[in-house]
Order: sequence, then C-alpha cells, then structure tokens
Amino acid sequence: MSDRLTVFKTYKLYVGGKFPRSESGRVYEVTDSKGKWLANAPLSSRKDARDAVVAARKAFGGWSGATAYNRGQVLYRVAEMLEGRKDQFVREVADAEGISKSKAAAQVDAAIDRWVWYAGWTDKIAQVVGGANPVAGPFFNLSTPEPTGVVAVVAPQESSFLGLVSVIAPVIATGSTAVVIASEKSPLPALSLGEVLATSDVPGGVVNILTGKTAEIAAPLAAHQDVNAIDLTGAEAELARDLEIAAADNLKRVFRPQPVDWSADPGTHRLTAFLETKTVWHPTGSLGASGSAY
Repeated sequence: MSDRLTVFKTYKLYVGGKFPRSESGRVYEVTDSKGKWLANAPLSSRKDARDAVVAARKAFGGWSGATAYNRGQVLYRVAEMLEGRKDQFVREVADAEGISKSKAAAQVDAAIDRWVWYAGWTDKIAQVVGGANPVAGPFFNLSTPEPTGVVAVVAPQESSFLGLVSVIAPVIATGSTAVVIASEKSPLPALSLGEVLATSDVPGGVVNILTGKTAEIAAPLAAHQDVNAIDLTGAEAELARDLEIAAADNLKRVFRPQPVDWSADPGTHRLTAFLETKTVWHPTGSLGASGSAY
C-alpha cells in the first residue's frame, strides 16, 4: 500500500498562450454528476475578460495574415495532439457529463474528427463563399471572404468537449481569434484543451479560455468595443437577449443560440457566420489593336 500523497491537478486559465490564475485569485468547486469534488477551477473576473480580448487582438494580425493552408496544418496538429491525450479527455468528459467511458470516448473521437473537418475547410471556404461577379463594364469584380476579428464565444453548457470544439474550430479556421467562456458546470475539458493548444502550433492569443460564471464574464465581452462578434450558443434565453442588446452598441455580429445536435454533420454555417465579404473592382486591360481584353 502506497503512503504517498496524491498530486492534484491545478487548473488554470489559458490567455495569450500562458496559464495565469484568475486576476481575482478566486476559484470555484467543480463536481461530477454525483456531487463528488473534481477540482477547483479559476473564477474569472472582468479584468481576465479584458486581458483575453487584448491577447486575442494582438494575435489577430498574424493569424489572419497566415495562409489558409497554414491554418489548416495548425488545426490538424491540434487533432494530432488530442489523439495522443485521448485517454485523459475520455476520463474528463465522462466525469463532467456523467456518461459512460464508451460514450465519452465516442464524443472525444468526434471532437478530434471535427478538428480535422475544419482543418480541411480552411483553404476551401473562399471558393464556396467568394467568387468573380459579372458586371456591366470593363471591370473585374471579385468578392473574397475575410475574418471578422475578435470573437467572444459562449461555449455550450452541456456538451463540455464536442460542443466546445464545434464552436472554437470554425472561428479560428477562418482567421478570427477567440475568447471562449467554457461551460460553467463542466469547465475542466476546456481547460485541458488549453494545454493541448499550447503544445500545438496555435499561436498564443488565437484561442483564450476563461472559466467561471457565464453571465459575469459574458457581460463585459458583449459590451467590449474591441470585440467584433459574439457567439451566444451557450447562453440561456434571458442572458442571450441581454448580451445581444449590449452587442448592438458597436454593431457586433451575433450568432444566436439554437438547438444543436453536436454529433451531426456540422456543415459550413459556423464557418461563414464570422466572415466579412470584401469586394474589389479592377479595370480590365486592353490587349492590342484588336480590342480584346483580359
């Protein structure tokens, strides 16, 4: 019989590629479905939220300026890293959601596959939503998608990992950066995902993960003038309404909450939700006396 003490895991926030404790020093108890204590998670403050926005904005230029192919490689690398830590996530998801190990394993597999799915879309979405527009005149008229900027994401409350991945991956796949509020009840898989992102090729600040009281963190993000969009997927109806009103102050894009089957084909609607369309006009040039043009 061993007489050594158990080394409990210390969960921290993931902001700017680093692992700070909450600025407030606060934590809250996380329990499993039977009320058994699992860990203390950081209880994020408004200051933590503002720090995460600063980190996301700082990372936006480099991430949005990377080639779509490179972003796809980075997302695929996240899937590789998750594959190597699958057992840990199966255990955490099973504890968080009160499901069997086999069901948790299916969700973790689906989450890994989802990273691969979005990795494949990074250099293809422009062909789907962009294109050359026919115009009456000697001009090229080209529409191309561009990332929105900093996106605040209220992650699903019940789907602690598959749902989480399903709202983060499409945001960063298209070049935006994210400030994510993890499930208030089941935040541990999200914090562990931060460790995976830190050891993959995702630049610091591209994804920032906060835990704590959803309403307390979401309010300053919805009102923040340097946040360009907000995904309300994990917000309850009353909170979502309040956040949408706050978001209107600087005309944020808003993705409203709706029922989702996270195991279903994700489609492309989350990829396009946080894209802007830039249209460029360019005169055609004449080639010689024949009057032909290019």
